[in-house]
Amino acid sequence: MVMQEMEHQNVLPSSPQPPQQRTYLGSSAVVFITSFALLVPAASTHTTLSARGGNNQSQLVVEFTYIQGAAAKGAVCLDGTLPGYNFHPGFGTGANSWLVYLEGGGWCNDIKSCLERKGGPLGSSIHMEKPYNFTGILTNKAQENPDFFNWNKVVVRYCDGACFAGEGEHEKLGLQFRGQRIYTAAMEDLMSKGMRHADQALLSGCSAGSVAVILHCDAFNSLFPRPTRVKCLSDGGLFMDTVDVSGGHHMRSLVHGVVSLQGVQRILPRSCTSRHDPVFCFFPQNLINYVRTPLFVLNAAYDYIQIQAGIAPNISDTNGKWNNGCKLNIANCSASQIKILQKFRNRMVKAVQGFSAKTQSGLFINSCFAHCQADSQDTWLSEKPPLIDNLGISLAVGDWYFDRSRVKKIDCPYPCDRTCHNRISKTSPY
Repeated sequence: MVMQEMEHQNVLPSSPQPPQQRTYLGSSAVVFITSFALLVPAASTHTTLSARGGNNQSQLVVEFTYIQGAAAKGAVCLDGTLPGYNFHPGFGTGANSWLVYLEGGGWCNDIKSCLERKGGPLGSSIHMEKPYNFTGILTNKAQENPDFFNWNKVVVRYCDGACFAGEGEHEKLGLQFRGQRIYTAAMEDLMSKGMRHADQALLSGCSAGSVAVILHCDAFNSLFPRPTRVKCLSDGGLFMDTVDVSGGHHMRSLVHGVVSLQGVQRILPRSCTSRHDPVFCFFPQNLINYVRTPLFVLNAAYDYIQIQAGIAPNISDTNGKWNNGCKLNIANCSASQIKILQKFRNRMVKAVQGFSAKTQSGLFINSCFAHCQADSQDTWLSEKPPLIDNLGISLAVGDWYFDRSRVKKIDCPYPCDRTCHNRISKTSPY
């Protein structure tokens, strides 16, 4: 099975290019955001800017830059092509602040799925759609992103299929599992271009990128001298090792394939792998307890990707009871299905209890049928954003990052929250 980004992909098609609320901005900073992914067939294409909503002409669209010298370090995409990023310089009080987004796009967990990905935009920079639309926490409009609007912004593109964490290759089939090297090459390049002078830093991301954030958070912290403020934001990546509707562990099987095929176990925390199986240590619900750097977890309690791909994937939903209603629109769920979803929410809430007790941790778990909420303008900051206790996501993250207040928010169970931006689908690929 291939896990691949669709819903949160902010890109415009382009021909491949040859390698070449309130404002609190008293100090410079770096934010790293990664995006995890939707789980969809490899043949699927990225959604267009119009699919994300809004007037394309008023949005910030940023061009692509190849990471020169990456190939010499073995830092290449699945097909061996050069990786790259989209960079927009900061200005004013944000000129020495950095906000970096590590793009997500799911996983490939076996040879077949990796070969399929190799020929597409999430496995090759040849096929990658180059310009990228910066919205939500990435936008440069003060009224839409008051805390981070004028920072340097970078989206590091995702083309390895293992959360920027793989290390290995399949020489015969021409597959390069070099996610860890891509991440390192990108960090080295950005540090040489001024990021080393940042006063503050935040590593964050959505979905697959969220997993990458948690995996790299402490190592990212080590890049900067002690005075630097370093924190991490995980958005939509609290993937749970849950039981599916057939009584199996479909998500666990997928994770096992990714970890074993792409050699991800090499970068998992030894404090975890010395006591547990590497698959256990890859799941974010477990990983967050091993992160020493301040971390903010933003997640929907009824994450529709986890429902569609983990709780009721087609392979487990053999009678199709979930496929024609509940998986597509939570309002269509039966009483028995809602009961299953409430158990899933309760497991998620229980999983973050120890993490939430940490003084420097941040938490915002709303009761929405959603997936990733910081990189989309309507959920990040809009006229009617999702709220918990009248607190929106943008202000919650800003308050936590700048130490304006402690943020530990868990919503009441569905359907209590009337501010949610619940997703409604026509079909599910899972």
